[in-house]
Amino acid sequence: MGVPAFFRWLSRKYPSIIVACAEEKPKECNGIKIPVDTSKPNPNEVEFDNLYLDMNGIIHPCTHPEDKPAPKNEDEMMVAIFEYIDRLFNIVRPRRLLYMAIDGVAPRAKMNQQRSRRFRASKEGVETTEEKQRIREEILGRGGYLPPEEIKERFDSNCITPGTEFMDNLAKCLRYYVADRLNNDPGWKNVTVILSDASAPGEGEHKIMDYIRRQRAQPNHDPNTHHCLCGADADLIMLGLATHEPNFTIIREEFKPNKPKPCGLCSQFGHEIKDCQGLPKEKQGEHDQFADSPPGLEQEFIFIRLCVLKEYLEKELTMASLPFTFDVERSIDDWVFMCFFVGNDFLPHLPSLEIREGAIDRLVNIYKNVVHKTGGYLTENGFVNLQRVQMIMLAVGEVEDSIFKKRKDDEENFKRRQKERKRMKRGQHSMAGGQFTPQPLGRGNRSNHQPISNPRQVAFEMRMQDRQNTTPSSSPNTSSTSDGTPGGTKRKAEDSDSEPEPEDNIRLWEAGWKQRYYKNKFDVDVSDAKFRRRVVQSYVEGLCWVLQYYYQGCASWKWYYPFHYAPFASDFEAIADMPSDFEKGTQPFRPLEQLMGVFPAASGNFLPTSWRKLMTDPESSIIDFYPEDFAIDLNGKKFAWQGVALLPFVDERRLRAALAEVYPDLTSEEIRRNSLGGDVIFVGKHHKLHDFIHELYKTGGKEPVEMPPELCHGIQGELTLNENPVLPDKTVLSPVPVLRDLDQNSAISINFKDPQFQDGFIFKSVMLSGAKKPSPVLKPGDWEKTNNDGRPWRPQLGFNRDRRQVHLDQSAFRTLGHTMSRDRGQSGSGVYSNIGPPGAYSRGNSYRPLLNRPQQIPKLLSNIRPQESWQGPTPLFQQPVQRYDRNSGATPLLAWNRMPHSQGPQYPQNHYQGPGGPMNYQQRPSDRRERGRQGYGRPYPLPPSSGRYNWN
Repeated sequence: MGVPAFFRWLSRKYPSIIVACAEEKPKECNGIKIPVDTSKPNPNEVEFDNLYLDMNGIIHPCTHPEDKPAPKNEDEMMVAIFEYIDRLFNIVRPRRLLYMAIDGVAPRAKMNQQRSRRFRASKEGVETTEEKQRIREEILGRGGYLPPEEIKERFDSNCITPGTEFMDNLAKCLRYYVADRLNNDPGWKNVTVILSDASAPGEGEHKIMDYIRRQRAQPNHDPNTHHCLCGADADLIMLGLATHEPNFTIIREEFKPNKPKPCGLCSQFGHEIKDCQGLPKEKQGEHDQFADSPPGLEQEFIFIRLCVLKEYLEKELTMASLPFTFDVERSIDDWVFMCFFVGNDFLPHLPSLEIREGAIDRLVNIYKNVVHKTGGYLTENGFVNLQRVQMIMLAVGEVEDSIFKKRKDDEENFKRRQKERKRMKRGQHSMAGGQFTPQPLGRGNRSNHQPISNPRQVAFEMRMQDRQNTTPSSSPNTSSTSDGTPGGTKRKAEDSDSEPEPEDNIRLWEAGWKQRYYKNKFDVDVSDAKFRRRVVQSYVEGLCWVLQYYYQGCASWKWYYPFHYAPFASDFEAIADMPSDFEKGTQPFRPLEQLMGVFPAASGNFLPTSWRKLMTDPESSIIDFYPEDFAIDLNGKKFAWQGVALLPFVDERRLRAALAEVYPDLTSEEIRRNSLGGDVIFVGKHHKLHDFIHELYKTGGKEPVEMPPELCHGIQGELTLNENPVLPDKTVLSPVPVLRDLDQNSAISINFKDPQFQDGFIFKSVMLSGAKKPSPVLKPGDWEKTNNDGRPWRPQLGFNRDRRQVHLDQSAFRTLGHTMSRDRGQSGSGVYSNIGPPGAYSRGNSYRPLLNRPQQIPKLLSNIRPQESWQGPTPLFQQPVQRYDRNSGATPLLAWNRMPHSQGPQYPQNHYQGPGGPMNYQQRPSDRRERGRQGYGRPYPLPPSSGRYNWN
């Protein structure tokens, strides 16, 4: 959702919602990588039922990553996507359902934002290429060194849009991947897999929500299903709350600010393209073994527990002396609705409401003050009570003027502090390097730290160098005349007190701000009440549309907000009578039609030739939809990505009329890619539904068949035969040349359709009967300093309420200072990042694992059995703690790398037999509580002091 700072604000205000993921890594023994058995209990001490993947949040970082070299070709991209899904499956370990949803054709309201993003991406790509070429020529012109340019086609991320050949190939690859995992991974044995590719209309996350809503309305739905949704968008938090499911968790990558990125010219870290000096690449490691590795660690994941967020919101939204019964579920729906005012993907945020300025807190306070007058809640089942919303908006409008003035004061104070820091920085003389230079412990090689020699001479040289630095003639910022005499001193641009800032013609902090706003943004006079009324009505329609989209599904595929800017809160007068109904029976665009609506002309190569000409031919009737250049209005912001792209809105009627002339030119393959599809369900041969589906293919019936819920964890829907299915005993061809075909396949697939309801059916936004509310995590309101037992209250860490907390003494914290700093940031960022703990300097101690910290483990001898582990007493540091070892071992393995080519047995034999059978997969306990009580081993055995293993 379009709230860049929302998650940061949420995690700071409600910190206990975050839980670090415990991830088990594959082990390696004698050069053989042992995969993780995902059928074992989850190391996070919780068992999830359903895992939902918003695939676009996976596709983008795998195809054009920002923190590592990009894949060389499309095949490497597909393998990277497979590995990413493997890793998520390993962390979450769903027991019932895996739902993979790729963005299909979006509603028209979202297409406007997609159009803006893709035009920006195309423009920025061209500008970046030109800047790289210019800087490259400058560096080479002055004798610098740069590696030769790789001859490869630039990957256009705009191809990640429904209707392109890339998305069609991705769907084929994912079908192969699912079949492979169902055949070869025991953790997938009883899991139902649903794939909703780009041919199925709808955004990925909203297809997932639509599935959950429709299943909740079925009598066989388990109200205590534990859902886990993967995605980085902030709107997933809103969508999760909107389901009213008691157990809903979101998994996402942990955000790490200032993450290092390689330079686009020399591929080195530590600088950007504009600062590249063309220096030779330094050796990374003794044998340059870390040359291709970024200095950061592998991306980690976190859980966001929405049940804990509900506890926070219940405490914050509870109000006394209400004229109606307080309902926490209804108040949370109102909170979700109020968050739409600070930004979303479909409407611009109100000028007076900024998330960084505490806009949500302000809205909540106004809501709690006004709700006594409203006589009820703002929303119900996804429908808005406009009369009550009007009271909230007018209350915000009363303080708009003070909000704008405070914003200006805060900006001036920030600039003043920045100037003071720069002056202080200029006033400090940098200390010359040498023996007296302070060196943080752990930075660099300890062998370089030599005793001080001849200190008087060194001190004299330092004084002389400092004196030279203060002389104007030797200053690097000093200008000289033609005869070489020093002239006036100039400061560098970055040291200047005054920085160029974009001109702000609105000046919201000054009187007359509303007049200037409407004149500059809408080109109308503020006295034009009719136009302002039309803007407000469109915005109110948008609020109603967005809320229905979140709670009931897409109310209209055609509706969109027809302006680039939002009105003021004080303009929301007399909105109670505004109509909020939408046209019924609207249909989404077709994939190629959407491409024409969101693509710039530079990405026209993904379209048929005759369609592409409509973007570039000067005689085209829709040439005005595709400007070569466009303005970006910063709208009071500092960065271009925060601004508003002033692109013309696409007229649907004109677009369809122009496309009607070129539709006959489509080939049969293009017609197939331009058609709308649906979901496909996959199961393995051990699944109860497998034989039922197989019988459907044998009978060859064409009519839809109701899926028996007792065969598929209570899931209901309609099944129809697939034209190109995955069938048992039929070879599944690999669309990726480097991967093998599945010659002995046992999985099966069939088309799946969610349960259908009559028009006008309303999904209830309530907690279902029989749902059990999770045990509270937060401190009760009547607990001040101690709990009922008189002991200090401690927050719950992780999912297990009975977890034993570890208490560390001072010596333990000193050891943590030696070992943990590197794991918290970049290599070498801690004060003691490279210094080993006491006792680690002995030459005889070649290996000593420290606090689950990843180490370079020497290659084990062949007589070591991988399943052995030290059974000695557990030291204090090895007791259960909140953070598990997440960085040891190798990256997750794919089935084609770890499985033999023969597929004779049920699960192929590995290179060794353990006591539990092939790959030592043990039987899973049938009871979830029993699984949760079982212990979980470490990624590698600990070396005992008795010398049981040879670690040298």
